[in-house]
Amino acid sequence: MELGLAGRRALVTGGSKGIGLAAADDLLAEGASVAICSRTEDELRGAAEELRGRYPAATVLDLVADVTDPDQVQRLVEQTAAELHGLDILVNNAGGAHPGNFESLTDDDWRADLDVKLFSQLRCFRAALPWLRRSDAPRVVNVNAVYGKYPDPAFFATTVIRAACQNLNKVLAQEFGAERILINSVNIGFVDTPQWTNIHNRRAPEIGKDEFFARLAADEVPLGRFGRVDEVSGLIAFLAGSRASYITGAMIDVAGGMGKYV
Repeated sequence: MELGLAGRRALVTGGSKGIGLAAADDLLAEGASVAICSRTEDELRGAAEELRGRYPAATVLDLVADVTDPDQVQRLVEQTAAELHGLDILVNNAGGAHPGNFESLTDDDWRADLDVKLFSQLRCFRAALPWLRRSDAPRVVNVNAVYGKYPDPAFFATTVIRAACQNLNKVLAQEFGAERILINSVNIGFVDTPQWTNIHNRRAPEIGKDEFFARLAADEVPLGRFGRVDEVSGLIAFLAGSRASYITGAMIDVAGGMGKYV
């Protein structure tokens, strides 16, 4: 399927690994130019070299930025737009896993989670908006989580904050639909990413990762397994392309059936 991404210009936050790196890979494969960002310079440079090796004719920018810092976000977007000569696609993928129940989470934990999840999406969209308005096919894809609609006390902060992110997705789509800026959310469940490796190391280091993942999936996921990053990134690329031109305000689960809601 031709997604209509050739010549498009994209920024992917949290693009040095996991879903962000897979999304950048899919966008490049479809002919887009892509900027990826991360706070970790060595990791970011390695990811960019990996992408350039696969797509030697493509433009790949690697820009160090912390999306919890408003000034860095502004510089990130301005540099991306300057070097790519515009911006058509924003993929808000930056995030972090901060498991814990109500009593274990401190105010600092909450502030950090709000900053990296909710406020990063706000900041990046605000900075990108002038450039998206100049695009003839502007797209925003926000990577969120099914926990926003499926409360779980073990992931208390994620449950609360991702609900806010999903409402942000919907209200932005409503406000900017008249300007043809399409804004959608991809809600993930259990996907094998470095974040989940960190959770495994904190919660059950005494058992292997595969066993830890299998136990979680058996309890929560009808398909009985964790997802792969490429099973998420394909939907991101589709929503960024021309075939999704009548989809906005949608919240699409990529979670193997996880989530007991309608």
